[in-house]
Amino acid sequence: MDSDERLQQVTGVVIITLPPSDNPSYGKTITAFTLTNDDVLPQSLRTQQPDQNLPMTHVVTSPPPSPQNPQLGFSFSGLFSDNPRRLLGFLGISLFALLLYSSSFSNTFVELRNSNDSDDEKPRSFIFPLYHKLGAADTELKLGRFVDADKGNLVVSIDSGSMGTPKINQLLAATAAVIDPSATTILPVRGNVYPDGLYFTYMLVGNPRRPYFLDIDTGSDLTWIQCDAPCSSCAKGANPLYKPTIVNIVTPKDSMCLEVNKNQMPQNCETCQQCDYEIEYADHSSSLGVLARDKLHLVTANGSITNLDVVFGCAYDQQGILLNTLSKTDGILGLSRAKVSLPSQLASKGIINNVVGHCLATDVTSGGYMFLGDDFVPNWGMPWVPMLGSPSIEFYHTQLVKINYGSSYLSLGGQDRNIGRVVFDSGSSYTYFTKQAYAELVSSLSEVSDLGFVQDASDPTLPICWQAPFPIRSITEVKKFFKTLTLQFGSKWWIISKKFHIPPEGYLIISNKGNVCMGILDGSNVHDGSTFILGDISLRGQLVVYDNEKQRIGWCASDCGKPRRLQTLPFLQG
Repeated sequence: MDSDERLQQVTGVVIITLPPSDNPSYGKTITAFTLTNDDVLPQSLRTQQPDQNLPMTHVVTSPPPSPQNPQLGFSFSGLFSDNPRRLLGFLGISLFALLLYSSSFSNTFVELRNSNDSDDEKPRSFIFPLYHKLGAADTELKLGRFVDADKGNLVVSIDSGSMGTPKINQLLAATAAVIDPSATTILPVRGNVYPDGLYFTYMLVGNPRRPYFLDIDTGSDLTWIQCDAPCSSCAKGANPLYKPTIVNIVTPKDSMCLEVNKNQMPQNCETCQQCDYEIEYADHSSSLGVLARDKLHLVTANGSITNLDVVFGCAYDQQGILLNTLSKTDGILGLSRAKVSLPSQLASKGIINNVVGHCLATDVTSGGYMFLGDDFVPNWGMPWVPMLGSPSIEFYHTQLVKINYGSSYLSLGGQDRNIGRVVFDSGSSYTYFTKQAYAELVSSLSEVSDLGFVQDASDPTLPICWQAPFPIRSITEVKKFFKTLTLQFGSKWWIISKKFHIPPEGYLIISNKGNVCMGILDGSNVHDGSTFILGDISLRGQLVVYDNEKQRIGWCASDCGKPRRLQTLPFLQG
């Protein structure tokens, strides 16, 4: 065969140069080479003139570089010319490496995305730290609701220095007080179930701004702060009482006042200058006050401060267990679905999407965090269940189809024994089961007596406490003797259902007497026997998200140490 008739050997090479990690704005550089051997190029191609009617194609020819060390030389031509599959494999591996690189620097991609946003774009999330309170042991059960307060002025004049005589309604029965059957700021959360009994964060309110420690409560509508209006019954609190002026007081015709009083009898008071409220809680506590409007200061991720006008309660008369929990806090942060709650107010102003999330750490030295907005909602790995809708109930509740202690099935109780109801309540210290489910759980737990655990009726910490057969200092030492509780949602079929697991450390505590106590209580005195309430003890170690935009509740296991913006690879995002 003549040399001019031999086939041309051509190798295509694509080189992708990634930007330096410290300056990704340089972008990628893509260089393409065609490597040929002039000695084997046919003579007819060497002398052929390009057709004037065809576009000109420039062929870059370059011999492979000669390695300085022949023994270590590498030839793309020799590697790919004999087998095109090698070239495709090389390109595939390069692409995969690029994707891994991008996922490894996901924070950079998020920063770039945020840097391209316009300056006037609304911040999407606010993150709050959670703190612990050093105080007496409390068993809080919030689930508050507004009640019909006295129609007359509860405060004669907000700046007169004198207090009228408020008429405080008698607290309703607990069964009626709970549920009617018909850019980004990071604020950590602190607290514990025992002995503190709550988790709280702080807010900056007023001008000049002052810090206030607030008990985070997904079962309460209104955010309120102890207030010198003047104060009739207030605890000492962590900070000086909030001092309103006459311009801060919300009038009865304000839309927020109408929202608070929407379920009350209409009143005609031409001389009323303030909007009164009264809240009753399921633990027989109450708060009485007037609505106020003032600046809320939220610090964004870049250090700037966002000032917002929000409505909250100026609480001057607290009764019940609240006076104990207020020894180191200043009020309650209402996070429910109601329009008057803080997340709903921020969403109505277009500041955030109406999404609430909290992560309560099991480690009391950490506390956890809480966020408002959807920036920190995981893109995958979180089961979701639909919220139950009700025009009169603003709690975060959903349907339960099954519950197990280990492999033992527990009855749901209530009117419909096939479907139960669960409320997620960060304002409750402990978890409450329906009467029948609680009785069956206690019966199942009696098996620990065969392991040497003896019930200690002299321990007042909780209704059921056991003395272990050996000294214990933490739940880790005894959790192997107890089983996991599993709440099943959506379907009774195990494979396709959504499951919320409560391990032993999610329902047990160690008392001051060194006993192990069960933090699940009988809920028959809280409701009509058809509602489960998941309190802080069972919400620890879980990132729980309440998505009011899509009307769903989700959760996933977490150490609650630090919120993450992006929890999936970029090419897996939907």
